Amino acid sequence: MPRPLAVTDDQDLLDDLLRIAAAAGVELDVAQAAAHARPYWIRAPLVVVGADLADDLAATGPPPRPNVVVVTRTAGDPDMWRRCVAVGAHTVLELPEAERLLVEEFGDAAEPASRAGTVVCVAAGKGGAGATVLAASLALTASRRGLRTLLVDADPLGGGIDVLLGQEEAQGARWPDVAGREGRVSYAALQEALPTFGELTVLSAHRGEPVRIPREAMRAVLDAARRGCDLVVVDLPRHVGEGEAEALTRAASTIVVVPADLRGALAAAQTVTLLRPGTGDLRLVMRTGSLDPKVVAASLAVSCAGVLPEVRGLAETLDRGDPPPLGRTPLGRFCADLLDSLPGGLDPGRAGWAQADGR
Repeated sequence: MPRPLAVTDDQDLLDDLLRIAAAAGVELDVAQAAAHARPYWIRAPLVVVGADLADDLAATGPPPRPNVVVVTRTAGDPDMWRRCVAVGAHTVLELPEAERLLVEEFGDAAEPASRAGTVVCVAAGKGGAGATVLAASLALTASRRGLRTLLVDADPLGGGIDVLLGQEEAQGARWPDVAGREGRVSYAALQEALPTFGELTVLSAHRGEPVRIPREAMRAVLDAARRGCDLVVVDLPRHVGEGEAEALTRAASTIVVVPADLRGALAAAQTVTLLRPGTGDLRLVMRTGSLDPKVVAASLAVSCAGVLPEVRGLAETLDRGDPPPLGRTPLGRFCADLLDSLPGGLDPGRAGWAQADGR
């Protein structure tokens, strides 16, 4: 695979570029004279031109191409934008201030986005409402239809969503292994580190001391997943910390599971008040109870996406280590219909969506 090209004879600048590229997990080709860049110019996914060779490179008349940046270690040079235009670059990056942006440029060149993952958050309007079961069921349904899916367990007090899937013994990283990450993360590396079952990858909490999810770690995981996945399902706790707030801001839709009874409605009113400022599309999934689901939804002023079917013997199924029963079951059909209705491109025409289950 072609590598990004660095064009510079400034050894200090080159050392910086090699270090920044290593942070992005990228190796560089290096041209230390303008003429040496010509064999790499067209095929390199990204060209980084040092300020020291920008004029020399422009004099060779390189053909126009996208993804060219000029880098400099001198701040505020008024001549830098002229050099940028001369070599056909789209921006000037001043180091060290722009190091993070350059990491992103290198990372995008090495791992261009192959997907455009839709993020969906699921939260409980009241404790025990079944939000974790719904989150896992949505992720399983999508993955069984051929959509590359990441299931993110954002509840450090939930005991681990891997247990609900019957995969608590699966080898791979959990949140304590990931919580210290920030900046760009390769989705391929993330997927390799986490437990993966077919098209479903799982980032679960663990059963040791609870670990707070930092905003930076959640951002790194979701950014990587959006580049490499079709769907990201985040199982949220009922409190909103920094990491959870980061997930909400990136969600195409947030689903709140609400029992249709008085305490469920009262608790959900508080949850909706907490979640509403941080997310765009907010909708309810109701559980049957003593109240009319339509009345509960109207009282909360949130649209109802449907009534979750009750699954007989679900607790026993999960305790045996079996995942929720899906496929052609009422729960499976409900999850498929709910995914079809969500914003963000999860429609039946998407590649891999249609499968031999009658849909």
